[in-house]
Amino acid sequence: MTVRWGVVGPGRIASGVAKDFPHVPGAELVAVASRSADRATAFAAEYGASRVHDSYQGIVDDPEVDVLYIATPHPQHRAVTLAALRAGKAVLVEKAFTVTPEATREIVDVARAGGVFAMEAMWTRFQPAVVRLRELIAEGAVGEVRAVQGELGVNAPTDPDDRFYNPAIGGGALFDLSVYPISFAQMVLGTPDTVTATGLLDARGVDVEEAVQLGWSDGRAASLFTSLRCATPGQMRVFGTAGWIDVPPRFHHPDAIVLHRAGAEPEEIRTGHVGGGYAHELIEVTECVAAGRAESAVMPLADTVAVQDVLGQVADQLGMVPREGPADL
Repeated sequence: MTVRWGVVGPGRIASGVAKDFPHVPGAELVAVASRSADRATAFAAEYGASRVHDSYQGIVDDPEVDVLYIATPHPQHRAVTLAALRAGKAVLVEKAFTVTPEATREIVDVARAGGVFAMEAMWTRFQPAVVRLRELIAEGAVGEVRAVQGELGVNAPTDPDDRFYNPAIGGGALFDLSVYPISFAQMVLGTPDTVTATGLLDARGVDVEEAVQLGWSDGRAASLFTSLRCATPGQMRVFGTAGWIDVPPRFHHPDAIVLHRAGAEPEEIRTGHVGGGYAHELIEVTECVAAGRAESAVMPLADTVAVQDVLGQVADQLGMVPREGPADL
């Protein structure tokens, strides 16, 4: 069968994702929706979608679409995702999934109640280099994993109207940057028992940077830093009792990892990726939907809930008040 895809929110990241559809067997990009008819039409023309909608409700109601890739600003994910799931459409929702743990749980409950596929678009988990990292950890290549350390920073524009600094559309480091290292740490170590955060808010309450320490009851730990002010390499390290694994910059879409076994020379493992790197998560969703599965085993909803809970605790500790969007379109 051909799984028919629609894109909601034809912005920068959606353009990158759309370019990878030719690399996805059994998938076809057929529709796009935007509140701007001109943007939707231009996107459809560029990427070969035959159906254009100038409202989100329009694409939700389109019987010729099986899956919606939702790439609107973070606070708008809630309404579009809930409407899609209730209409029986599978969803791939950009990270961060929502801006509050409550909204994430609401979506997960609706997806599970209806048996409709839903997944967070955390492309990192599907990169071949990260897949290999998980295999090495499972094989015991670095012994018992005890810690994760990493950072992700950019020197972003400081214009208060820039999306990074606009609280109305989920601006700040937390939902654009911190979600990556937090999700990576949760992938490797599981759901943390404690969360400690320090950071800096601007005058409008948007987080500019934060340091996050995650702890586990058995002493394992993750030390993470993200920033909109400091350009950083963007790398991660996984430490074990018999060595460590480096994930070189940028760790959220790497082409290689470096395995350091105790007493041995470093081993670089190069993997590359298909297309722009988004094809891997698109393949996962397409295969899951074609097979009638309601969740991905690689990016299960329980992990999304766990990560969103950490994001919520960080926001609370920094004094942020995220502006979640409405539940209805």
